[in-house]
Amino acid sequence: MGDHTAFFYGTLMAPAVLHRVIHGTSTPTPFQRSLLTIRPALLHRFQRHKVRSADYPAILPANSTTAVRGTLVTGLTDGDIWRLDIFEGHEYARRQVSVKVLVEEGEGIGAVGVDGQVAGEDEVAEGAEVQAEVYVWVAGKERLEPQEWDFGEFVRQKMGRWVGTGAEGEYADVDDAVAAQDPTGGRGANGSITKSLEEGNGKAKELVESAV
Repeated sequence: MGDHTAFFYGTLMAPAVLHRVIHGTSTPTPFQRSLLTIRPALLHRFQRHKVRSADYPAILPANSTTAVRGTLVTGLTDGDIWRLDIFEGHEYARRQVSVKVLVEEGEGIGAVGVDGQVAGEDEVAEGAEVQAEVYVWVAGKERLEPQEWDFGEFVRQKMGRWVGTGAEGEYADVDDAVAAQDPTGGRGANGSITKSLEEGNGKAKELVESAV
């Protein structure tokens, strides 16, 4: 398991999209899934916007009354962050922030569900504060719309374009970079570590822990 923690507030809140970026497949093995812990979280003093003519959102620093809901992901490796940097591209810069873990009063994933359902304000409470990395928009306010981006709408109406047939173009930059140089040590779907796991190699788990 890696030692990076990141806060995601857009398409990467969908586990299928996140795994497609870092593992090369939207349907990873159970072991690959177990490498990450995903929890709902809240980022204060930022605001989320739609990006004009795009499926994904952006965030910008805002006043103390604003906050963005998303997912806090722990267990990311150096190689995962390398892939994520390429995926986000020059429009975003990775920054260190403090986020609050959200604790749901009932059962389940909490504020932002994997199925796109978003819990109401009265269903969650703020818990521990955690340091995390987040991708902040740096490509200019003129490309952003004033209204909020809706994760549930993305899942219902646009998810197929990101994980279904024809979605490969969304990940072309990452795939091309990995094909040229894979810093994950072969942790991807067709990599040597994953193949060793499938073959039952006992040392594969040790290798994946140290992959960068």
